[in-house]
Amino acid sequence: MSEFDIVVIGTGPGGYVCAIRAAQLGLSVAVVEKRTDGTKVNHGGTCLNVGCIPSKALLHASEKFHEISNGIAQMGIKVTKPKLDLASMQAFKDEGVKGNVDGIDFLFKKNKITVFAGTGVITGKSAVEVTDASGKKNALAAKNIIIATGSVPASLPGIEVDEKHIVTSTGALELKKVPGHLVIIGGGVIGLELGSVWRRLGAQVTVVEYMKQILPGMDKDVVKQFQRSLKKQGFTFKLSSKVVSVEKSGRKQKITLEAVKNQKQSEIEADVVLVAIGRIPYTQDLGLEDLGVNKDNRGRIDVDDHYQTNVEGIYAIGDVIKGPMLAHKAEDEGVALAEHLAGQQPHVNYDVIPGVVYTQPEIATVGATEDQLIEQGIAYKVGKFPFMANGRARVSHGTEGFVKLLADAATDRVLGVHIVGSNASEMIGEAAVLMEFGGSAEDLARTCHAHPTLSEAIKEAALASDGRAIHI
Repeated sequence: MSEFDIVVIGTGPGGYVCAIRAAQLGLSVAVVEKRTDGTKVNHGGTCLNVGCIPSKALLHASEKFHEISNGIAQMGIKVTKPKLDLASMQAFKDEGVKGNVDGIDFLFKKNKITVFAGTGVITGKSAVEVTDASGKKNALAAKNIIIATGSVPASLPGIEVDEKHIVTSTGALELKKVPGHLVIIGGGVIGLELGSVWRRLGAQVTVVEYMKQILPGMDKDVVKQFQRSLKKQGFTFKLSSKVVSVEKSGRKQKITLEAVKNQKQSEIEADVVLVAIGRIPYTQDLGLEDLGVNKDNRGRIDVDDHYQTNVEGIYAIGDVIKGPMLAHKAEDEGVALAEHLAGQQPHVNYDVIPGVVYTQPEIATVGATEDQLIEQGIAYKVGKFPFMANGRARVSHGTEGFVKLLADAATDRVLGVHIVGSNASEMIGEAAVLMEFGGSAEDLARTCHAHPTLSEAIKEAALASDGRAIHI
């Protein structure tokens, strides 16, 4: 039996980061990962293999294709109409995925982390059994066992996914041709990002959402602007609509919808249907039931402030516990847990976890929304600045959107920042740093920003919260 200080089950963003940090702190670490390509272990979980990384590759490539096809001539660049080579675009995506996956393998070797390929089952408080593809078993002993098995796409009853015509995000990343009509069930981040890819490449895209707005829970001003932008791009939205059934109709898929308000039914046809109604924790076949590990009513593992379950020595991080299902949230939890097990006193500030939608325009948000502040009874002030009034945005044709800043009315402390616009994902970090240190709108307004940059809009929003924006 091999013995370790820590055994991590799952090498997605939470698991692999936790393992590396624990090894840096001098702990003996093993990881267990079942995802392989037949010849080697593919680390990185959903994010690197069939999630964050491949979707960003296709978003980037499709954006370039769309830019060349539409509007680049206005910049004085004359080109012939581009031709899509989807197979080569998919190969570009796969190359990027492989580089990132191989990078984790290198980091494990560098940090002397032992890798076990196979499916891990917790057989006791300090024991993990790993079964590889051939059926061979390895018994591992660990002072601490960490569950970092991530999440899987949620399904709809009665709708059978084949990953060809009715797909999850995994299948939507691997389509062999551009669908004539893509219907997306769910108006959340994943569906809108993948819808953007295929819309740019020529698909008709319809989004069906049960709620009365897309991106439920996000700032309403941001969502309103964002939906308007997507409509201009050719998206069609059917909000407050429930999917009753999806049936094959020849080469098409027939989707029956029902209006939430009056139960009136309608039908639409699609070449491909993407089911993107969210994700659920992956906790099956880990032996948790036999051990008596507690879960909540959504299937998430219950943990304390140090990520320990009700069973001593067994911990959980990432998508399998409460909180937003975000790779960077899982990473921070992984670092915090590793440091805790090494005797340090880390902390994760769950009030300052950014969220991003990587479409065009992008959405980036951190902290509270107006609705949340109203619900909490917190008096606040708003500063808003449009990119239309930003010099860099105007000369680069990136004037869609705005920055919205919310600050405490009494203390001026920044409570939330919401951006819709080009490169929002790169700008939100400034707001996150400010909020992590309890910064005020005045602190941000007094900080010199390089000119001309898009980030000046964040400074102007801070100024606007006090009624003194300069450029509007």
